[in-house]
Amino acid sequence: MDRRSSAVVLSAALLAGCTATVADRGQAVPEAQPISPGDCIASRAEAFIGKPGGSVAEDARTAAGARTVRLISPGQAVTMDYRADRLNLELDPSGAVARVRCG
Repeated sequence: MDRRSSAVVLSAALLAGCTATVADRGQAVPEAQPISPGDCIASRAEAFIGKPGGSVAEDARTAAGARTVRLISPGQAVTMDYRADRLNLELDPSGAVARVRCG
């Protein structure tokens, strides 16, 4: 093996040793893939539907695991950029959360 190949193999081995799984800590391994920090899971914020958006935005963001939250009022123009780490709270005319989604 030349030096470059040796370095690649050694790097891969070192990185593999840095990962830990739930099973390594003596816990059962879940069926679903693990959630990366900042991943948004909208279903975790569905409990905030019907509540005042301005009051619950940060709690909903935390519950969903998102890095950011965006409140969207009816008829409001929003950018179409997709961000996997953003929770969108769509509000009804009274300002209550009507829908939660990531993106």
